Amino acid sequence: MRKYWHVISIGVQNNLAYRVNFLARALFGFVPLLAMLYLWRTIYEGKGGATATIGGFTLAQMISYYLAVQIVDALTAVNEDDWAIAADIKDGLISQFLLKPVDYLWYRLCLFSAGRMTYIGVVALPLTLFILCFHDHFMLPPSWSQLGWFGVSLGLTALLQFLISYTMAMLAFWVLEVSTFIFILYAFEYLASGHLFPLNILPPWLQEVMFYTPFPYQLYFPVSIYLGEATGPKLWQGLAMQVFWVALAYCGARLMWARGIRKYSAVGG
Repeated sequence: MRKYWHVISIGVQNNLAYRVNFLARALFGFVPLLAMLYLWRTIYEGKGGATATIGGFTLAQMISYYLAVQIVDALTAVNEDDWAIAADIKDGLISQFLLKPVDYLWYRLCLFSAGRMTYIGVVALPLTLFILCFHDHFMLPPSWSQLGWFGVSLGLTALLQFLISYTMAMLAFWVLEVSTFIFILYAFEYLASGHLFPLNILPPWLQEVMFYTPFPYQLYFPVSIYLGEATGPKLWQGLAMQVFWVALAYCGARLMWARGIRKYSAVGG
């Protein structure tokens, strides 16, 4: 395992070269979030104020939802890893991994982890200051156990995000350009994961359909644990579904690699 720890160390060092880019991306990411928070505040004022509920959420819960989404996104989001994997395949850079005792999936997972650690280290302070600005409406988890299960769900969410992106990037073995597929996947994730709005406000039948897909478990489910919405049987069922989708995505990633490597060819030195 020492070689993978070394990959993480090298990944952190490489990502630190882009720390200003990370900071700028985080700061500009607060602009649409701020607009969304003020939009919901205006909607609640028209519904009767902070005590009104929309989709079962009060104003404080809605603001806490979007702030928790920002936290989950910072900890688990894939940052161009799928593009880098597709480029490795397209440019023939994976040839070196076929001759070395390094598993490419674990190699990319280490780089993904290094990128998240670096990003969190850079944006932790501005994100904390942003949350403090809304501390009047920011809710903490109702119990320490909920916070613990939130951490477990975060780990599964990060794995699911990475494995789905990795599997999608494996299409580079068969097609020259994977950008269309990545953009389509991103659009579905943005809408169906609860990033744009809480899934509670959707019709019940559509919510039920959504929860048979992996998308809610990439964002909405860990946030619902944080807010105390997922407890008891709902918590265990959600965690079981997360484990199921992670296992399925892992098998899909391994299968795509095994099939793709048979079609792979590279020339040159």
